[in-house]
Amino acid sequence: MTEIDVRRGVPAGHRVASEWRVSHYGPVPRRTDPGGWDLRISGATASGHDHLLGLAALEALPRVRVHADLHCVSGHTVLDLCWSGIPTTALFDLIPPREDVRYVMAWAQFGYSANLTRADFAAEGSLLATHVADRPLEPERGGPLRLVVPHLYSWKGPKWLRQIEYLTQDRRGFWEERGYHNSGDPWTGRRYSHQEETGEGPPL
Repeated sequence: MTEIDVRRGVPAGHRVASEWRVSHYGPVPRRTDPGGWDLRISGATASGHDHLLGLAALEALPRVRVHADLHCVSGHTVLDLCWSGIPTTALFDLIPPREDVRYVMAWAQFGYSANLTRADFAAEGSLLATHVADRPLEPERGGPLRLVVPHLYSWKGPKWLRQIEYLTQDRRGFWEERGYHNSGDPWTGRRYSHQEETGEGPPL
């Protein structure tokens, strides 16, 4: 299995968390049986059709182990997590987007969503995670499948991932529509949408 280390430490203004707290919007899905879970690839696919992949089909793709830190918009960072799963680039290889696709919307159970640029989704270390610390993801941690994009705030990686939508134009996701910064980059120190125009970051 390929090993990737994308750890960068603690962004300015963050503190190191003493524990990895469970945090999410809405309930934990009751049905987390891997045999009944699937992932839909939709939107501007190169084929022009939606594709439905079960977890068994995803497990047949190349796998990667990613050493990364997790940054929460509340200002804490969890250091040295070890994720494993399918690199997002393998999904692009299997089901290519159209050439004019520049964005991706990641959809979770119950309609939660997060928008990303195509480059962020396909960045080194981004993966469809099935395991953490070499153990299957527990439902509270987003199992059986969650998106992990280590260089962005953790809200950009939805738990209980059910759909990847290829987009030619940007569209805000759940938290972005409710006032969070569109890019979700912890290294700029910008958390909220009003900072998109001013470039203002939080006091350090």
